[in-house]
Amino acid sequence: MALVGFLQPKCLRWRLCCGLRWQVLIFLLYFSHIVSGQIRYSIQEEMKKGSLIGNVALDLGLDLKRLRVGRARIVTGESIQYTELKTDKGILVVSERIDREQLCGDITPCSFSFEIILETPMELHRVTVEILDVNDHAPIFPNNHIKFEISESATLGSRFVLESAEDHDVGFNGLQNYVLTPNDNFILKQHANPDGRRFAEMILQKPLDREEHPRLSLKLIAVDGGNPQRSGTVNIEITVLDANDNAPVFNQSVYRATVMENAQKGTYITTLNASDADSGSNGLVTYSFSNLKGNLADIFEIDRTTGKISVAGQIDFEKDKKYEIRVEAKDQGGLTDLGKVVIEIVDINDNAPVINVMSFSSPVSEDAPLGTTINPIEFYRVTVEINDINDNAPVFQMHDMKFEISESAITGAKFVLERAFDSDIGLNGLQTYLLNPTDNFVLKLQGQADGIKKVEMVLQKPLDREKQEQISLVLTALDGGEPHMSGTVQIHVTVLDANDNAPVFTQAIYKASLIENSKSGTLLTTVSATDIDHGSNGLVTYSISSSTIGILDLFEIDERNGEVRLINEVDYETAKHYQIDVKAKDQGGLTDSSKLIVDIIDVNDNKPLIDLMSTSKSIPENVPSQTVIAVMSVHDPDSDNNGVVNCVLTQNIPFTIKSTSNGFYSLVTDSDLDRERAPEYNISVTCSDEGVPSLSSSVTLTLQISDVNDNAPVFERSSYEAYIIENNTPGLSIFTVKARDADWNQNARVSYILEDSSVNGVPVSSYVSVSADSGVIQTVRSFDYEQIKDFQFRVKAQDGGSPPLSSNVTVKIMIQDQNDNAPQVLYPVQTSSTLVAEMVPRSADVGYLVTKVVAVDVDSGQNAWLSYKLQKATDRGLFEVGLQNGEIRTIRQVTDKDAVKQRITVVVEDNGQPSRSFTVNLKVAVADNFPEVLSDFTDVKYDKDYNDNLTFYLVLALAVVSLLFITCLLHVYNYEVCRTTDSRKSDSQFARPCSQNVLIMDPSSTGTMQRMQSEKNILDEPDSPIEVWKMSDRTMTRQVLLFISVLSLSSVHGQVSYSIPEEMVKGSLVGNIAQDLGLDIKRLKSGKARIYTGDSAEYIELNKERGVLLIK
Repeated sequence: MALVGFLQPKCLRWRLCCGLRWQVLIFLLYFSHIVSGQIRYSIQEEMKKGSLIGNVALDLGLDLKRLRVGRARIVTGESIQYTELKTDKGILVVSERIDREQLCGDITPCSFSFEIILETPMELHRVTVEILDVNDHAPIFPNNHIKFEISESATLGSRFVLESAEDHDVGFNGLQNYVLTPNDNFILKQHANPDGRRFAEMILQKPLDREEHPRLSLKLIAVDGGNPQRSGTVNIEITVLDANDNAPVFNQSVYRATVMENAQKGTYITTLNASDADSGSNGLVTYSFSNLKGNLADIFEIDRTTGKISVAGQIDFEKDKKYEIRVEAKDQGGLTDLGKVVIEIVDINDNAPVINVMSFSSPVSEDAPLGTTINPIEFYRVTVEINDINDNAPVFQMHDMKFEISESAITGAKFVLERAFDSDIGLNGLQTYLLNPTDNFVLKLQGQADGIKKVEMVLQKPLDREKQEQISLVLTALDGGEPHMSGTVQIHVTVLDANDNAPVFTQAIYKASLIENSKSGTLLTTVSATDIDHGSNGLVTYSISSSTIGILDLFEIDERNGEVRLINEVDYETAKHYQIDVKAKDQGGLTDSSKLIVDIIDVNDNKPLIDLMSTSKSIPENVPSQTVIAVMSVHDPDSDNNGVVNCVLTQNIPFTIKSTSNGFYSLVTDSDLDRERAPEYNISVTCSDEGVPSLSSSVTLTLQISDVNDNAPVFERSSYEAYIIENNTPGLSIFTVKARDADWNQNARVSYILEDSSVNGVPVSSYVSVSADSGVIQTVRSFDYEQIKDFQFRVKAQDGGSPPLSSNVTVKIMIQDQNDNAPQVLYPVQTSSTLVAEMVPRSADVGYLVTKVVAVDVDSGQNAWLSYKLQKATDRGLFEVGLQNGEIRTIRQVTDKDAVKQRITVVVEDNGQPSRSFTVNLKVAVADNFPEVLSDFTDVKYDKDYNDNLTFYLVLALAVVSLLFITCLLHVYNYEVCRTTDSRKSDSQFARPCSQNVLIMDPSSTGTMQRMQSEKNILDEPDSPIEVWKMSDRTMTRQVLLFISVLSLSSVHGQVSYSIPEEMVKGSLVGNIAQDLGLDIKRLKSGKARIYTGDSAEYIELNKERGVLLIK
């Protein structure tokens, strides 16, 4: 479909042989007499110099001649000219290498524009060339290696942001994908920023184990979408940091050693060794005795660091021949292992024999034969079995147990607990343990060869220091007696921090504003990330991870406090926004990322740039208004008001400046030019922006105004008047007319022409002539004032322009009079037959007007000024004549003596040089009545024709005057006064709004806001399986062995056993020994029966009176 106003090229889309594809869209815009058009071409970058871009002449509908005549040229302003216009062929070709990445960076679409200007008439055509990307760049990582230090305690799902690759190509040729080499621990997750840039993260999917793989090497590959495809690679080096996830392990389960009794203090016995697979402080093991009985702590000591056991006190074989000691190996994270040391004591001969005389009889017969028993004794063995009762509760030697366990401890880690002691035995002794609460730990009991239970606390749920840093447990030891007795000990677990939490930025995106040209060191903002880990694990360092070229040259971040500062100048005109990728990293290698968007605030630091694209040196003065004088491009790289430009002319001149399109201005005429008023203009154009303070630039154009024949000759006077005395000589120069022409050169050459006209039916050329060159007017004849007093004619002044312009002037010639005519008397009429006489009554007073002499002189001026004189009179004393008016008056009273018939002679004289005169004779009758006069003037004859003529003229004058008077009376003026009735009854009406907004409130409406709170306390105390160890149902007794000796000749004669409960009161009966041994009481007395216990304490006494054993 054709579009009105659009120029349709012959082909909108076509393919060149070189594979170039382009599209053309063009339209014409008529504005301020400038023909404008737009063309758009698309070409690939890196095309060779001279490659065809498009046929400009064809697409603009211009012929080649127009391009040459109009001096078609390309205007690019300050930009690089990448193209060249071949005016002989009308084509546009590449003139410089075009690198899209250098020209536009990552801006799409990429294009540059320029103008093609043609002159006479002015045409402005904008050409936009879009540069299409080719895949000439591979993705590149900013560094060859990416290094991470990641704790093996890092939780699954931990994210590690990877450096992004840069691909200078765009679109499908740009970076499309990341690939991570296959591995067991990490997977790759890709993201896209709002600006379309892609970045990747490694996510931990399988726990790290430093003991298995202390280092990992991976490769990250960045791939673009071009054809052929290009890629870039970076090595990822991961150092796995140790976590305390391994407990110490003894290299032997049982250590055996011997030591001589009475060995000196410090004597070396043996050395225990436990190893921990962890590194650093996590692998540091300390040794200690566990659950030492009695005074063992005074006999042996162990070096905490080396595990060396040595003698600390007195060792006596006769007291203990063998010792079994539990040794605990513990790392810095609280993980433990338990070892056993068996120390056998080697006896030395350090005791002399001990003689105990049980019975002695002193008198012996001197004649006693050999072999005679000096002291005969009877022995009876009595065994007293003491039965236990539950009178002792289990007791822990320690008031509390303290553990420091790393939260990285793995499930199943074991922690040996101190055992309780119960002095009771059997069922009354220690039977089992209970641990409460059991959220994280369970209890494990193991029976050992010596019958003592080994108590271990086993981790069943991972610890989390960030949720619970201190855990308090209660270990309860229970016996089996009735009633049950128990003992408790507090277990305090301090959860040591492990690096299991990554830093977290307080904001996903930070925003900051920065004024361009700010000083180095200016603070943009402070980013902050928190790590809930403790100590060094929670220490966060900051870095800029942006891979964008130039970011690190402009900005820096304090790795300790996160302050982002400027280190170089930023220019709004170079970049309006910056995205800074920021990374927070803890000491275990866990990271988080955030973005800082920096908006550059423009300051008014750029003056408008004025580029004169086309200008005219000279124009004719008759150019129409709005004619284009110059075209300029004005650009201010600042933004907003700082970049809004207004161009004005600084003088009051007939020009104006108009904005024709975006950034283009045309200087046009604003009113008619006049070379004669201003042949040259120095036009100063000032372009100012709207910044504060405003910046401006100026340019001055010199314009010559060429002359056109637009001015007709102008006479010096609007009209001319000249005087010439009559009776002149023909050919006399009267005067000169002069006309001037403001034009220049030939247009200003004036010639004079006498226009055709007539004077009294005679051509004016028979009166005067005009010189064509000088304008001198000459007479052609002699003039008679009395025949023609003045005449006028027109003289035309004509210039030499083409077509010629002319003007004319009226010239009036006035003839000056000469005194060549005598006065003529009009009254009284002087004829020979005059009968008229003036009559003066005899009663006339002084000054009585007798008559008036009326005379004229056909001359003019002074020549026509007349004076009247009384030349002679019958009685000169009676009459006088007015010198100026010719009035004849009496100068005295008329008397009867005066003659009736008086004769007066008056001379009329002009004022010419020489003067001319005429004599008038008058008759005056002095009489009171007419008959009297007639008698004296009978000789007077009347001129009948004269009187008839005079009467006719008088009657005619009276008729005319009467007619005029009647006409005036009949002319009536009517007027009508109209007014509006009821003017006081006007009505003012106030308009009411057609609608009203009404807020209706229902008073019955109520709003109830209910807040329901429900609390549910859930007590979840799952029962943990507890191993209960039960003793076999057997009797645990304590036997008290004693001998009852009676003087006799034989050795042991019998034995008896008794069983009694412990804690019997003194005097309680144990048994009837006399009865049970078959001895009578007398025998016990006579035989001096007594109890012998050796060195043991005597708990039993013999009551010989009753023959019974009693509690002593």
